[in-house]
Amino acid sequence: MEQRYGEELPLRSGGTTTRRSGVTQGLEHIVLGGAGYAGLFRPVRAEDAQAALAAAWDAGIRAFDTAPHYGAGGSEERLGAFLRECPRAAYRLSTKVGRLLYDDPQAPDGAADFYGMPKRSRRRDYSADGVRRSLTDSLERLGLDRVDLLLIHDPDDYQEEALAGAMPELQRMRDLGVVAEIGIGVNDVAVALRFVREADIDQVMIAGRYTLLDRRAEAELLPECARRGIRVQVAGVLNSGILADPVRRATFDYRQADGEVVERALAMDRLCATYDVPLRAAALQFPRRNAAVTATVIGAGTSAELSDTIAMLNTFVPEELWDELDKAAPC
Repeated sequence: MEQRYGEELPLRSGGTTTRRSGVTQGLEHIVLGGAGYAGLFRPVRAEDAQAALAAAWDAGIRAFDTAPHYGAGGSEERLGAFLRECPRAAYRLSTKVGRLLYDDPQAPDGAADFYGMPKRSRRRDYSADGVRRSLTDSLERLGLDRVDLLLIHDPDDYQEEALAGAMPELQRMRDLGVVAEIGIGVNDVAVALRFVREADIDQVMIAGRYTLLDRRAEAELLPECARRGIRVQVAGVLNSGILADPVRRATFDYRQADGEVVERALAMDRLCATYDVPLRAAALQFPRRNAAVTATVIGAGTSAELSDTIAMLNTFVPEELWDELDKAAPC
């Protein structure tokens, strides 16, 4: 059932919270990602985005992640509009650097799969100057004076520039207290490993690489982060849709899934059904089974999606099912 504005959601972890109260009970390991309510794959009305953020706050979520890339700044603007009414000490906020935005009346709707967002285009910049400008612009869009965590975003093809330019600037910002923590947010395990090994970072956000369908982060990245005391946030746990509904949303890594991936997802769906557990419940809970993972980033973009996500997080998954899913995992 969709949560109505201002209602409280019961949490298995214990307790409920009141909107903007600053009191958090449960869901401490959940981060609300900023792409879903910024028009990823389909437009989301501003009022629906605010309702999703309010539902997250009501549920006890106090960590929010965004980026200039999400909705060409629209995610930061929508998140900032909500958080300005919340006690600053009550929540944690992260954004990213690596893409600068500029007004572009010719920008097509749906660029980078974001719809109904401001007419802006993106330009990659992983220099020190780019980092400073990116943070300044982000704070202006957010309407806030600081973020807690700053991540280098998708430097896959710009690794040398990011290591030589962006990373030293982030470290300087951390030393000066401009931000509390720094890190990297990527989809590629090899890129994440390089930054873990060559830079002094606090956190890694890895998307789509520690899921029921794709466990590539498990072999090296998660153990390496654990050894170094680097916290890991796992995003993209539904692999862009297929683990939410492998029949109607057979997309994997933001494109149509190939037949072999679809078959594996359908097999997992059938397996979960024998235990009366929705596949998406197992998918959302999976990352936290590894001790190296400190947070899961969810992508709910509306209050209905947020309510469903919390219900799935609170669904009991028996150990026998986890054992079966482990046996079905990719090598």
